[in-house]
Amino acid sequence: MTSAPREAEARIGPVGALLCRLLFLAICLPGPVLLAADVAGDLAVSPGQRWGLIAGGVFTTIVGVGFGVFGWRVVDRSRRDARQLDATGVAATAEVLTVAPHLGGEDPGLLLHLRISGPGFAAFAADVVRPDDPSLVPGRLLAVVVDPADRLYRVR
Repeated sequence: MTSAPREAEARIGPVGALLCRLLFLAICLPGPVLLAADVAGDLAVSPGQRWGLIAGGVFTTIVGVGFGVFGWRVVDRSRRDARQLDATGVAATAEVLTVAPHLGGEDPGLLLHLRISGPGFAAFAADVVRPDDPSLVPGRLLAVVVDPADRLYRVR
């Protein structure tokens, strides 16, 4: 059974990955530090204020660690996709079948419906969002790298 086609995450180089991981680690750390300071600290506060500080530390820990772990996983997935396509990817061609405006997110762009074909795998359809470009018209051919085993692809 063949898996559904999936576009590879944006490529992040080794230096970018290191900087992103350091940033996400920095996002994770303040919550546990605040929580430890609230629990172990010798603060002259009332019991109600102490519970408020502990609740704030718990909340900061949950949000910070959750966001940090999510970001770390996105970086890992990007690096894994890049390694997989470098190791097993084959050059292929994507034909633009339709072009439609895409207004999702902060940056409007174009939603392209593509037919991707190449050696070693059956042709498949995929949708990708690209920045607005007048040269992206139906019939245009784009270079693509595809892993035939699981149909992971990256439009160049």
